[in-house]
Amino acid sequence: MSNPFLWLIREIIWIYIYIVIAAVIFSWLVAFNVVNTRNQFVNSIGRFLYLATEPVLGRIRALLPSMGGLDLSPMILILALVFLDRLIVWLYIQMFLSAT
Repeated sequence: MSNPFLWLIREIIWIYIYIVIAAVIFSWLVAFNVVNTRNQFVNSIGRFLYLATEPVLGRIRALLPSMGGLDLSPMILILALVFLDRLIVWLYIQMFLSAT
């Protein structure tokens, strides 16, 4: 892959996937009282993760039926992002092959 634009798009997708995973792990740590959110540094990390992921996860949660205490929205978002990543690569390859 020598296209820098394609590389940048893929890297942004994967960075966002890692941010979603970090937000899930952070929410577990807060729920099980492992981290103290009264600490200013921990609170700022939690705020960043929430603000970075909640706009997308909130929309997915609005579409999903109530599953009790189980939140599947991060898993659906990660699957959608991986699909988007693969779709972009596939489209690029198809475009490259049709040009030759």
